[in-house]
Amino acid sequence: MKLLVTGGAGFIGSAVVRLAVARGHAVVNLDALTYAANLNSLTEVADSPLYAFEQADIRDRATVARILYAHQPDAIMHLAAESHVDRSIDGPGDFIDTNITGTYHMLEAARAYWMAQGQPNSFRFHHISTDEVFGSLGPTGLFTEETPYDPRSPYSASKASSDHLVRAWGETYGLPVVLSNCSNNYGPYHFPEKLIPVVILNALHGKAIPVYGKGENVRDWLYVEDHADALLLVAQKGALGRSYNIGGYNEARNIDLVRQICTLLDDMAPGDTPYSDLITFVTDRPGHDARYAIDASRIREELGWSPSVSVEDGLRRTVRWYLDNEDWWRPLLDRQGVGQRLGLKA
Repeated sequence: MKLLVTGGAGFIGSAVVRLAVARGHAVVNLDALTYAANLNSLTEVADSPLYAFEQADIRDRATVARILYAHQPDAIMHLAAESHVDRSIDGPGDFIDTNITGTYHMLEAARAYWMAQGQPNSFRFHHISTDEVFGSLGPTGLFTEETPYDPRSPYSASKASSDHLVRAWGETYGLPVVLSNCSNNYGPYHFPEKLIPVVILNALHGKAIPVYGKGENVRDWLYVEDHADALLLVAQKGALGRSYNIGGYNEARNIDLVRQICTLLDDMAPGDTPYSDLITFVTDRPGHDARYAIDASRIREELGWSPSVSVEDGLRRTVRWYLDNEDWWRPLLDRQGVGQRLGLKA
């Protein structure tokens, strides 16, 4: 296949690009290179004849249209999004512009391109979303594809809106769409404002490791390379109009995850005292969802996918990667907002 991946210089997008090229797919990476993007995440494919990069904003429909007609992709994998909940609390406008308006322009550009190609049934517009659109779970239960939407943050509300747009373009215009909603991703090349890289890098620098509230919020952790594998499968074999929940079946309280990372660092990069001594409980995020957990039985039963990396193995791989790749993360520490507490303006 020839794939157009939006947001291909981001965390999940770059994992998709690397895996797709490794499997022999041609990939066009469309990215605006905003603060969380990093082309250094793609050095292993940068010289491949299967890879091309186009710097563009998904809100610029004319440029997106030019790129589509120039490269003639068989499918679009739409990952470009503003994604940090704390930043959405401080500045929701960027999330509305990119995640809602940007998705609208992508859909319209894709629809015009698809119609110009003769409306091929093989074409796919794969929209990648989050489990956060479903809201917050109690101590039991799982999100399924039929769970009602109940977003609680500007970020999740903007992603929920984009999901609805994609479904509407499928129903109204017949655009061949598929959707997926994932749980929390982690792994190599993760931008250092998210929980796991914050824990690793703060520990290595002897800085306080911030844990929101009491650390009792529960997340389902999905190794990013498992997610990339699932996304390529959905793009190729997902049923039209269908959505697929993608999860890691690795639930953990934030505090337990942080302590697990500290234990790994004690083993792999020991300091003078246990890294867990740096754990500091801080003011909770406004509207912090209590628990997310994914039922991924549909993608398992229909497409044969299940996660292959346990959270224990994935965390060890992730810690080792950050220890071995300081040249990747060190320059990112100077980017706007990194190392600062965001999301308290509410």
